[in-house]
Amino acid sequence: MSRVYNFSAGPAVLPEEVLEEAAQEMMDYRGTGMSVMEMSHRSKVFDDLINESQEDLRDLLSIPSDYKILYLQGGAHLQFAMIPMNLMKNRKADYIVTGQWAKKAWQEASKFGEAVKIASSEDKTFTYIPDCSDLPVDEDADYVYICENNTIYGTKYKTLPNTKGKLLVSDVSSCFLSEPVDVTKYGIMYGGVQKNIGPAGMVISIIREDLITDDCLPGTPTMMKFKTHADNNSMYNTPNCYCIYICGKVFKWLKKNGGLAAMKERNEKKAAILYDYLDESKLFHGTVRREDRSLMNVPFVTGDPDKDAAFVKAAAEQGFVNLKGHRSVGGMRASIYNAMPVEGVEKLVAFMKEYEKDNL
Repeated sequence: MSRVYNFSAGPAVLPEEVLEEAAQEMMDYRGTGMSVMEMSHRSKVFDDLINESQEDLRDLLSIPSDYKILYLQGGAHLQFAMIPMNLMKNRKADYIVTGQWAKKAWQEASKFGEAVKIASSEDKTFTYIPDCSDLPVDEDADYVYICENNTIYGTKYKTLPNTKGKLLVSDVSSCFLSEPVDVTKYGIMYGGVQKNIGPAGMVISIIREDLITDDCLPGTPTMMKFKTHADNNSMYNTPNCYCIYICGKVFKWLKKNGGLAAMKERNEKKAAILYDYLDESKLFHGTVRREDRSLMNVPFVTGDPDKDAAFVKAAAEQGFVNLKGHRSVGGMRASIYNAMPVEGVEKLVAFMKEYEKDNL
């Protein structure tokens, strides 16, 4: 069977070149006679592998030396608790709620102190990013938290919030490595890798070193301390070895293909193809305010749930899979991450045009 065009929001499409390399090395990684998923994380081979992957990520994002790269487990959901446990010294933090994941993070942080919702777009079903130029940031807030790209709703911050000098913490799961960013604007940027970088099962967190201390909330478990993982090069316990291996290959693929500047250009081209069609279509329309549209996740609807379901079924039969929107909002969603080729979006739009002609 030939490869489909996979528009899943995560676990998501990976570069074919990476998958082919991994297949070739499945039985024998670099002459070791075994797969990466079989080898000890304490071996020199794996130590070299994890260090090399970190160096490549540091190169891609121009990460300064005073930031640590941590490979963590538990998904973004665990970070919703880990962040306040490590940072909420004053028991107060400000949250900008622009989607389901930011809302869950805010709810989780409320268990550890006062989590203040200083802005939200829930009034219009998270279809826009609120004005964050002059927010009521609390003087005692330990940090300001955002989810930078909202996978479900297809919104993206084009300008980071004015945190008025407070630490910015950002969940970048869906836009991680999709474009160049200035890491120094963040205290912490973290993301689940299963959307734009690798297989499911790991979070990468890039943390400024001065935030990594033993001064955590009382009762914070050892495994929930950033310092535990920073002091042990993300190998305090057995890490997700195979995920680290695949992510490392994706980092090399990104570098080989021009780095993040080239990815941004390519992602803008892909998104424009789809958004331009949605803007002129009489059957389909996008759901996000134009200026807040994500390059990675494009939600759209017909306005009729039955028509939406019929389109998703017809698309899947033609090899365009996982276009069904998140269960909380319905409709359709095309996730067009780095590894989705331009031709995949072009062919999807061509199919949508034909479908529209036949179903108006």
